Amino acid sequence: MTQTRIETLPLTDGRELRLTVAEPDNAVRGGLVVLHEARGVTDTVRGLVSGLAAEGWLAVAPHLYDADEVDGDDAADHEVSKLSGEAALADTDVAFVWLQQRGISADQMGVMGFDLGGSVAMVVAGSRTVGAAVSVGARGIVEPLAAGLPPLVEMAEELACPWLGLYGGAGGEIPSGDVDKLRDAAAAAPVATDVVSFPDSGHRFDTSPSASAEAWQRALNWFDSHLR
Repeated sequence: MTQTRIETLPLTDGRELRLTVAEPDNAVRGGLVVLHEARGVTDTVRGLVSGLAAEGWLAVAPHLYDADEVDGDDAADHEVSKLSGEAALADTDVAFVWLQQRGISADQMGVMGFDLGGSVAMVVAGSRTVGAAVSVGARGIVEPLAAGLPPLVEMAEELACPWLGLYGGAGGEIPSGDVDKLRDAAAAAPVATDVVSFPDSGHRFDTSPSASAEAWQRALNWFDSHLR
């Protein structure tokens, strides 16, 4: 497994932004910004960053919270409630600049996130010029996940890059009717979109082994197809 490390970057407003990064052992195919779940930069997020690097992608996960990881649903919900789209985009922009400084062009950059990160990834896909985006289990489809984040159905028609949404089916935490609304809204976007539901898979890569493997492969294929 490719090792991850943390870099700390000073920002112009006096803050510091932590990045969890992993580099491929061989040739770099492009760069991916990974956006973490509501609980922060967990072992699952670090595994995702590491796994993408093993596939040849220079992967970087900005820490959107002051704390790297939060304990419990209540603490996670509190952190999510404080997050604004503007702040999340600013931190994501730093990660894109980090990739650019390492020779990655905009058309070779993508963004991927799950849970909270999937929601932010869709906001990025509608607000920034990148090559492709993948959202896994992105919540806040009809009602905003936080006051500072728009409902995803409102972002769908603004998508500016190819976007893939991956969701659990029956038994998942997100109502299938909401997923259908997002699929319909995304179909009106001027770019390639796809929304895939996996039966009884919850909303995370690590919930169901079979769904996890297929979701992972679909995400890799999406980036293979659109980041050139």
